Amino acid sequence: MKKSDFEGVMEGLNEAGAFLRGEAASGVRVHIPADIDIKAIRKAVGGLTQVDFAERFGFSVGAVRDWEQGRAVPDQSTRAYLKVIAAEPRTVERILETT
Repeated sequence: MKKSDFEGVMEGLNEAGAFLRGEAASGVRVHIPADIDIKAIRKAVGGLTQVDFAERFGFSVGAVRDWEQGRAVPDQSTRAYLKVIAAEPRTVERILETT
């Protein structure tokens, strides 16, 4: 194995380790909560019904119901999206608007 090949492999392993620790490639730490209170987010975003929340942010109504009733847990990317909705609901709405 050439030295450059080994260095490339090590760089990839270091990046993978950083990812597993929740660090983005830029060194920014990413925190995605293991648990997220969907009902609290829904209520904070104007007290929307489950149907309205699902329609506004692109979820199925069944998924929202299952998450809130503890029958299912949103996956990591969905929890990240919910965290963004909680922080900036109007921005998400504006981005998702259709014309």
